[in-house]
Amino acid sequence: MAFPVHVTDRTIPDPSSQKLKWVKAPLTVLVVKKMYDDSVLSAFKKLVSWLVEFKNMVVYIEKKYLDKNYLLSQDEEFVDHLKTKLQTFEEGKDDLTGKIDMIICLGGDGTLLYASNFFQTNVPPVMAFNMGSLGFLTPFPFDNFKEQVTNVLEGHADLTLRYRLKCVVCKSGSESHKVSHIKHINNSDSKQSYLVLNEVVVDRAQSPYLSNVDLFVEGKLVTSVQGDGLIISTPTGSTAYAVSAGASMVHPSVPAIILCPICPHSLSFRPVIVPAGVEIKIMVAENARSSVWLSFDGRNRQELMQGDCLRITTAQYPVPSICARDQIDDWFAGLAGCLHWNVRQQQKPLSSIPSTTSLDSVELSN
Repeated sequence: MAFPVHVTDRTIPDPSSQKLKWVKAPLTVLVVKKMYDDSVLSAFKKLVSWLVEFKNMVVYIEKKYLDKNYLLSQDEEFVDHLKTKLQTFEEGKDDLTGKIDMIICLGGDGTLLYASNFFQTNVPPVMAFNMGSLGFLTPFPFDNFKEQVTNVLEGHADLTLRYRLKCVVCKSGSESHKVSHIKHINNSDSKQSYLVLNEVVVDRAQSPYLSNVDLFVEGKLVTSVQGDGLIISTPTGSTAYAVSAGASMVHPSVPAIILCPICPHSLSFRPVIVPAGVEIKIMVAENARSSVWLSFDGRNRQELMQGDCLRITTAQYPVPSICARDQIDDWFAGLAGCLHWNVRQQQKPLSSIPSTTSLDSVELSN
């Protein structure tokens, strides 16, 4: 006899309900520009000057922008006029937590990844202008920046909450190795804890041998990965390295983690998607011929030895990305414009289409 099962009523989140709502008028803004690209300097100076002089905002920039070896410092008029009105900080030394109301990025996708790395807890809303090579994550053109920034400051914008991954490298015998679940490890408790917006990559580096790592999900060994490596990706990162390796493209609002092998030594090893919040654990297999290497959004590259493990789960703090239109339009526009998704020549129409009856007659006569 089957017994009825009570299911708690749950509503599916409405993407259109994610709106930008300021608790108070934003006063401080962090402006991050693309590095090593002089073409962005003009836009950077226009934006910063306008924010300070016309919007009366406190603008934070990286201290290195004003170094004597940096091209910006050669603009004496800009430096002399605004230097005393700007707040500076150094990555890795100064904590910006609670000091910034909003982030504006000038550059490409890498600039947004770089900016998100400054915040290991709550991230302010990010407005990203496309001044890079691809711009999948940077939906705003810079041409009418004054109008667009004003709209955002007034709260007229949609948001996309981009999930991040919390990653902890646990050395053999360390205390973090013994903790029951990664969610119980605070970022401040581990010197090798990272938050990533795109992906974690496990690869064989210079080794001539296949990488061989054991993959655990929620403490259970699900498979051994033998090949060039493994990508553990957020939905945002699914359109980056992961899609090149054959993963599905997942909308950033979908709560998920993508596990995508890199050139696996098995024809049946396909990428899989698991629920957000589960713990992923990676360990070098006992019979592996070599160690593996890790990178976190392309940074902090390091070796994972036998006995060590990498623990990953969905981070508590997403990146609120401001939409140019809304989270659906922006994503599909990015697929079409940046990745040329499903671009092909249209099928030509037939000049004359025979009726179904005549086609059936031809089939019967044959």
